[in-house]
Amino acid sequence: MTQLADALQLPCGVTLPNRLLKSAMTEGLADPLGRATPRHATLYRRWSEGGVGLLISGNVMVDYRYLERPGNIVSDGNGGEATLAQMAAAGTAAGNQLWMQISHPGRQCTRLSNREPLAPSAVQLRLGGLFGQPREMSEEDIRAAIAGYARVAGAARTAGFTGVQVHGAHGYLLSQFLSPRTNRRDDAWGGPLQNRARMLLETVRAVRATVGPDYPVSVKLNSADFSKNGFTLEESCQVAQWLQAEGLDLLEISGGTYEDFAPLDGSTRKSDSTIAREAYFLEYAREIRRAVTLPLAITGGFRSRPVMDSALAEGALDVIGLARPLCVEPDAGHKLLADPQYRLPEPEEGLRLGPGVFGPYSSVALFKALNVQASVAWFYRQIIALSEGRAVPEPMGALRAYARHMRDEIGLAMARRRQLRAAGRDLQTYTADGAASGAD
Repeated sequence: MTQLADALQLPCGVTLPNRLLKSAMTEGLADPLGRATPRHATLYRRWSEGGVGLLISGNVMVDYRYLERPGNIVSDGNGGEATLAQMAAAGTAAGNQLWMQISHPGRQCTRLSNREPLAPSAVQLRLGGLFGQPREMSEEDIRAAIAGYARVAGAARTAGFTGVQVHGAHGYLLSQFLSPRTNRRDDAWGGPLQNRARMLLETVRAVRATVGPDYPVSVKLNSADFSKNGFTLEESCQVAQWLQAEGLDLLEISGGTYEDFAPLDGSTRKSDSTIAREAYFLEYAREIRRAVTLPLAITGGFRSRPVMDSALAEGALDVIGLARPLCVEPDAGHKLLADPQYRLPEPEEGLRLGPGVFGPYSSVALFKALNVQASVAWFYRQIIALSEGRAVPEPMGALRAYARHMRDEIGLAMARRRQLRAAGRDLQTYTADGAASGAD
């Protein structure tokens, strides 16, 4: 029977030291030009020493013009190789694995980063005016993005990261190609699932060709979008089969997009059973497990060791993904491995701005989203505290955390624009080597 402390050998031959995974969480710690900083090294050393066998970094962007948020790391020859290597060394200090998550936000790129994002189709994300009208990607744009994923994967291996994860979930670019809601193309990149999955599959092939057969390549995939006319569980099972045929080493299952915050607000927890309340993607993983035999991980809701043990024993998954708990308890891995009854903290309970802030508008979609973002901002502040060597959890209410987060994001976005201009880069023109031309 599989246990949490058991090692796991991946198809490429690399072995994970245990069955715990730190799922990717955006850090926002890069400098204005997208380079890693000493704070990344401090943060990932603390997580490395915490006992989790596999750490996955926050998303590293393939194109400096399009960020998930200001403060993302960008790897495009921007001079950040030394600090990226320091981050990799710190993040593997305890003998664990550290994989780089590689991503492109597509239309989920706020106006703070770029007012005209790219997307499979010109379908705008309407969320309080925070996102611009996207431009539909040309064939050249698509090919450049695929090459960008592969280029960043090569940089990850050179820097000392021990694997990579291609982000194909949560409504980012590859997820947008998969979903008929956001992919309305009628060419070879849209329409039937095989065409919509082409971008993801060609990206995985390009990444594998760059890093070689002995290096872990993973994908994060939505089990479903949880939105009308979105990517479905049945389609996810089929894509998982295609990814297995590509020789994938690990498939991490999650779900949702910016338009449906189910993974963040807990609204997928519909069952009364303890395991379903915690592992709220487990039922989806069971279906995907029937379709594939490659190693599976689930991130979303796990809090207690008994539930983790039960899920592993069932065989529906091979790796337990954790995220938010590690922001307030970076040594949670050791505690879980040592105590068969251990339960992780749940600081997210009560992290809401509440009806007193929004009054009668609390149920409006925008304000529900702000509630979620306030909760997320609180965890961002904990990541900052960890990166600066401070104790966590840092006491702070959701409203104060959100205000500080927005202040910092706006400030970093303004600094980014100034430094990009000074470096001769703009937000309109891009070439394969990362050089830009034209005016901002």
